[in-house]
Amino acid sequence: MVTYGSLFNMARQELFDSYATESANVARTLLCSASGKNAADIIAGRALFASESEVKAIRDFVARAKEGEPIPYIIEQWDFYGMTLTVNRHVLIPRDDTIVVTEMAAKKALFLSQNPRILDLCTGSGCIGLALAHRVKDARVTLGDISPEAMRVAKKNIVDQKLSGRVNCMAVDVHQKASKFLGIFDMIVSNPPYITQQEMLELDESVRGYEPHLALDGGADGLDFYRDIVKNFLTALKPEGYICFEFGMGQEEAVCQILIEAGFKILQLQKDTGHIIRAVMAQHIKEGG
Repeated sequence: MVTYGSLFNMARQELFDSYATESANVARTLLCSASGKNAADIIAGRALFASESEVKAIRDFVARAKEGEPIPYIIEQWDFYGMTLTVNRHVLIPRDDTIVVTEMAAKKALFLSQNPRILDLCTGSGCIGLALAHRVKDARVTLGDISPEAMRVAKKNIVDQKLSGRVNCMAVDVHQKASKFLGIFDMIVSNPPYITQQEMLELDESVRGYEPHLALDGGADGLDFYRDIVKNFLTALKPEGYICFEFGMGQEEAVCQILIEAGFKILQLQKDTGHIIRAVMAQHIKEGG
């Protein structure tokens, strides 16, 4: 028989070489997930005995963490923009960088026409589109992705966030012309794959070995998805509609040029907390305008 306190100490010690000062937080997170209890319950009940299944689960979680598997994939959830979302190895882990494009899109969407339609392309877990639906209470949001596995995750998150009435999920391939069935949107927002082929070879193993390459690889120069979204989805955007993109460090000039050549006016570039330009908002210019 093993107490929760003993399990926590075991996990912390096992994880110290990998996580150092964060080992206590990681151990607590894994123990909460393995036991289904919150941190307060674990602390209050540290002298209580864990079940055999809980002991087995925490030991498995610790072993996976020591191998380098990201914690969100082990516990199959992560927090983003005030939401706790399901994630697994079929979708990217939502990162703080993505809050930049999410906040930019939300601020504009609040001042769009009533019941605005928003399309979140390359949606993955659905984190951006779901955040916009939470923030913009009358928005109608479509989450689009080519991966059936990613769509299953996004659909679960729609249900878990109780947004089924205003958010739907559709199979969308941005490399193909937008289907008329999609309809017309006031705004398109996307955090597409933007890692170059060379950068794919140099990624940290915790990313390259676990996160889906389909959601990372942006082609030779990392810009394939931006070109195809602008080329193929202009017909799905209202006249004078908006596009908001996230992109990688140093890609702002190239992404802006793609938008300008397609008839967009750059309205805003936004930096992340590290003062790196991470997102752009552009508006399509009315012909003759």
